[in-house]
Amino acid sequence: MDAQGRGRGDDIDPADQWVFDPNTGTYELRLDPGDAPATQPAGRKGPAPGRGRGTPRPEGGPGTPAPGGGTGQPGGRTGQNGSGSGAPGRDTDTRELPAQRDRRAGSRSAPPGGGAPSRRKPKPKKSTKKKALYWTSGALGFVLVAGCGGAFFLYQQLNGNISKVDVGKENPAVKDGPVNILVIGTDARSGKGNQGYGDAGSVGHADTTILMHISKDRSNATALSIPRDMITDIPDCPTKKDGATRTIPGQRNVRFNTSLGQEDRDPGCTWRTVEKMTGLSIDHFMMADFNAVKELSEAVDGVEVCAAKPIDDPKSHLHLPAGKSVVKGEQALAFVRTRHSVGTGSDLSRIQLQQQFLSSMIRKMKSGDTLTSVPKLYDLAQAATKALTVDTGIGSAGKLVDLAKDLSRVDIKNITFATVPVLDNPKDPATVVLDEAKAGPLFQMIRADHSLSKTKEKKSKGTSDDKKVPKAPADKVRVDVSNGGGPIGAAQETVDWLQNSKAAKLSTNAGNAPTKLAATRLEYAPNQADQAAALADWMGLPKSALKKTTADAGPKVPMKLILGKDFKGPGKSIEAPTKTPDGVQNVNADDQNICAK
Repeated sequence: MDAQGRGRGDDIDPADQWVFDPNTGTYELRLDPGDAPATQPAGRKGPAPGRGRGTPRPEGGPGTPAPGGGTGQPGGRTGQNGSGSGAPGRDTDTRELPAQRDRRAGSRSAPPGGGAPSRRKPKPKKSTKKKALYWTSGALGFVLVAGCGGAFFLYQQLNGNISKVDVGKENPAVKDGPVNILVIGTDARSGKGNQGYGDAGSVGHADTTILMHISKDRSNATALSIPRDMITDIPDCPTKKDGATRTIPGQRNVRFNTSLGQEDRDPGCTWRTVEKMTGLSIDHFMMADFNAVKELSEAVDGVEVCAAKPIDDPKSHLHLPAGKSVVKGEQALAFVRTRHSVGTGSDLSRIQLQQQFLSSMIRKMKSGDTLTSVPKLYDLAQAATKALTVDTGIGSAGKLVDLAKDLSRVDIKNITFATVPVLDNPKDPATVVLDEAKAGPLFQMIRADHSLSKTKEKKSKGTSDDKKVPKAPADKVRVDVSNGGGPIGAAQETVDWLQNSKAAKLSTNAGNAPTKLAATRLEYAPNQADQAAALADWMGLPKSALKKTTADAGPKVPMKLILGKDFKGPGKSIEAPTKTPDGVQNVNADDQNICAK
């Protein structure tokens, strides 16, 4: 099939028929298999010989170009029967295809016979900046918007590349608020290109995990790496297989990487583990394997990395000189896997290499070299879709493009990579534990949608939810308080404080919450907004803690205040910090001077 889907085979790659015109900044469809468009006679341009639909016409027959570029047929329509229109009842459109316009020509010469010159003005040239912006939505955007049937053909092909897992949650591909995407790199040894790495019997654990938080206004993003050897709790998680749903029991005090693969856990289990740990609601996940690193680095023709000293790691087979190098394929995979020859030799040192590699790859993907190269974009789209396993909410090329376009609004200088702060585990030196003193404020900062980058955030234009709501009087505030992670007795302490200090006599102790929460949450109905405003003001709750339901509540239905792990005491503000906590490792994705030490 050719780029217009007309049933031509010719072993022509549809992507190769799109030609970039540097004068217009757009891609044009070239139907000639040669290196240049077919030469046309001077004057009005007719169709290239032999390119019409249907059976090719014999030389000199109807439809043969006349001197000066005409077709020899009035109106430019020629049927196979030689008449000016297609034969009645024929199901094949035999009209000549219009010739590709010569956009380099500044003007059109008048056609033979004294006709008036074309009134169509040449399109203005696009600036270099606009050319880049045209492609910033990513490789998938290219295949969908490049044009016509060729895009449909590639769209269908890319759809077939994508693997999906139903994790029991299906969120829209694009939404107005902040977006949280869980990126998982699995160490599965099955599948193409994955053999020969690490433990042959691995079930595919969460070897590399990054929580990507994109701000509501799309001005910034935080990529939070989670150490695989961190000891944590894994909650119960439902999995779907062969049409049946099975709940896998949770575990306490186990390595984070066992949230995937172990006991047949799927990405939904890692999803729920991260939500419980951070208090953030995840929207989507993307999972890739070893081969993805090789294929994507090849697709962009290599990624630049830097080493402060020569690296010679016999375990990962990485051999690099000091200074900057370009890695791709096997060497790129070795770079993101190495750890014994850099830093402390731990997984934390490897995380920093991965952050350097991913930052450089993002810069490469957004560069003019990639954004204006059809072969690179095509290869990147193929590699990305073949490498990914995603949730059903983004399980098609169209949905991935919508998401890519939305997220591409983030400037690379406002993307920050950080690592969840941890401490050595005194019970097992091969593992680490969460550093609560630093991790708590960091998670709180991200939940509040604050940027870790040092650049200024865009000022929010505000929404209807941001308008000030009048506060209800104390005797009208009705709330049930439950303990979902605070100290023992926190719920009763809060109720006593509300009744005695704020005269909120309709507050009651609802006991322990059914699930633990990292962040305190106030659930209220739309018609309880005034009560929520009063309670949030008294308790010092941030906007991120307020969760409005969809339906109004009855006159005696209370709001629900669940005290989370961040609860400090009634009336004590839990407003999130606006600066990155001291001691939290972080780097800017636009920093090109980072070298592995």
